[in-house]
Amino acid sequence: MNSLVGEKLSIITSKAQTTRHRIMGIVNGEDFQIVYSDTPGILDPKYKLHEGMMAFVGSALADADIILLVVDLSEPEDEMDSIIQRVSSTKVPVIVVLNKMDLLKQSELEGCILSWMNKLPDAIVLPVSALHGFGQDSLLNHILTLLPESPAYFPKDELTDKSMRFFISEIVREKILRYCHKEVPYSSEVIVESYKEEENIVRIRAEIMVSRETQKAIIIGHQGSMLKRIGTAARKDIEEFIQRHVFLELYVKVDENWRDDERKLRKYGYLS
Repeated sequence: MNSLVGEKLSIITSKAQTTRHRIMGIVNGEDFQIVYSDTPGILDPKYKLHEGMMAFVGSALADADIILLVVDLSEPEDEMDSIIQRVSSTKVPVIVVLNKMDLLKQSELEGCILSWMNKLPDAIVLPVSALHGFGQDSLLNHILTLLPESPAYFPKDELTDKSMRFFISEIVREKILRYCHKEVPYSSEVIVESYKEEENIVRIRAEIMVSRETQKAIIIGHQGSMLKRIGTAARKDIEEFIQRHVFLELYVKVDENWRDDERKLRKYGYLS
């Protein structure tokens, strides 16, 4: 979606469950408006947090005029069975987007295309490389051909439905996913407590929520080294995103039950 929209709206890491929310990216042309919804990957819920994430997937599927099933060609196909089953039952057009085509030889790519044509015979299968921009024009043309005509949903100057605080919390969470390992990133949530714009700087205070004291110790690191690393990397990305100098304060708090606490999940935007 970042490549199609032309802005980094969704955080990117190699870890599963990187995307937790339904994030809309809006693209406007002279005679069209496309609203993309980036959703969490489909998983078997273990917490109320996961149930909220799967509700985002369900609402996106219910609203969709087209489904883009984005497949990472560097990952094994046999992990996609439940997703294929869900997508094949839909009545809207499906485009299978085979991403990272640049990593495969031509013969391997042709085999993947044929395999997905057999898995989803009614779908359009398109190889792309979001990193290098290969296949983007073809994908856009197919989307424009398949989309039904309707009035624009959003004003022409809007890029997304999410707030600035949301994107700042996602940038910090991306750094936790990137620098921390095992269960720590999946037990973490980031809440922006304050966002104050001053003449020469934006002051941001954010809280990192974790489930256990041991996780708190890992995120803080020896003499605060990990928290500093996360904060420095996040601050640089936030400055690039908002085009302002930023002072970022990060704090870490333990809440053992936040992933199953309905009140807090509503506050964090996972439940309605």
